[in-house]
Parts: sequence; C-alpha cells; structure tokens
Amino acid sequence: MRLVRGRNGEKVVWGQLEEGDTVEVTAGMGGEPTGETLPLSALTLLAPAEPSKIVCVGRNYLDHIRELGNDTAGLPTEPGLFLKGPNALEHPEATVAYPAWTENFHYEGELALVIGTRASHLTPENALSHVAGYTCANDLTARDKQKGDLQWFRAKAADHFCPLGPWLVTGLNPADLRVQTRLNGETVQDSRTSHMIFPVIDVLVYISRYVTLEVGDVVLTGTPEGVGAVQPGDTVEVEVEGVGVLRTEIGATG
Repeated sequence: MRLVRGRNGEKVVWGQLEEGDTVEVTAGMGGEPTGETLPLSALTLLAPAEPSKIVCVGRNYLDHIRELGNDTAGLPTEPGLFLKGPNALEHPEATVAYPAWTENFHYEGELALVIGTRASHLTPENALSHVAGYTCANDLTARDKQKGDLQWFRAKAADHFCPLGPWLVTGLNPADLRVQTRLNGETVQDSRTSHMIFPVIDVLVYISRYVTLEVGDVVLTGTPEGVGAVQPGDTVEVEVEGVGVLRTEIGATG
C-alpha cells in the first residue's frame, strides 16, 4: 500500500494511492477512509511525514566509510547518530537552492522510514511493527562544514536539507532493497540495504533505547558509497526498490 500526503488547494490530506492513480482520503497517516476520493493529479505531493525529529545514521555502509577517508580497521560497534529538525524536511519534486555558505554541497541517497506508533525500548521482534512505511531520502550535506561542526548542525540540519518522498510504502521488508542515486541521469550510487553495517531492525532498537520515537518521526538509515557534489541546475534522483523515485532540483545559489 502507498500512503500519500499532499496539498489540494488550501487543504492538506493523507490518503491511500489506489490503482488508476486514485487517492482514497484518510483520517491522517494510515487512518480510516473518509469516503472522499481525489485523482492523484489533483494533489501537490508533500513529504510523507510530520516529524518531531529526524534521526539519522551516519557511516552505515563500509564502502562509504572508506570513500570519506575514515579508518576502517575496525567496524563501528554502535550506530553513529545525528539529528535533523523538521525545518530540514523538503517535499518531492522540490527545488533546493544551493546554499551560499558552502562550496561543497553533496547528495546522499538512502532508505528512510516513518514511525507509525510510539516506540520506546523496542526489541528485534517488535521493531518493524512500529514502522508506518518506507520512503526515499536525500541527506543533503554541506561537506566542507562537516568537520567544523560540533554536531553536524550546519552540515546536515540546515533548512531544506532532507528531501523525502514521494510516498510511504507499507509492508516492505527493508533487509535487502536496492538503493540508487542518479545525478543528471547518471547512476552514482548503487547498493543494497543488505550491505548495511547495522540493519534497520538494529537501528530502531538502538535509537529507541535512548529516545522515544513519536508517530511521524523519520529515521534515515545511512547512505552507500558514491556520494558527490552537486551544482546549480543539477537533478538528483533517489530510487529505492519497491518505493519509487524522489527527485530534487538544485537551484541557483541562495
């Protein structure tokens, strides 16, 4: 099932995307149908989440650790976490201005998930039952600011640095999904979630040991190798197997 969030005129709605591109409007994310239906074309798609926080895993693929020049003598023993705020959320098909304060702006395509029920102290057995659905994310990064930040605040958590979408897909098994990123049509990242150092279940269990995940919160699971710079005028497409394509345009410096 695909869960969509979109704007219809002045109204923001959630719904289930059915065959024939018909949206059955629901009472919130994954809620009961209201009886109203809309054509998908009537909606401007919005990021399919309303988070209080976006929890991200850094350096969760070994080859990505290598390409950044970090020590790979021993694998991390715990997931490395950082936060983005709701201010970072950006919608599908959006244009993100190239920040005037960075000279090294990067894409990072990855699998994301959205929490469907409040989650604290999860176990491997129940972790995935708290997930509403899976989607694509682009963890935009000001690479030249990353080493200067105490907690990657400018580098990762600036406004519009988390495009998300195009919708949520329920019932996926996140253990072995293909994750690809294309820059102006050329494939620059191509890996599988089975190559993660910490699989999705382990990530959820670890995060929820310390922080309660609320309904609508987003978890980014890490990016594979192949990250690189973007320039004004570039188009970045992140595709996750079974989900779809998240497309982001890089706008003029602003």
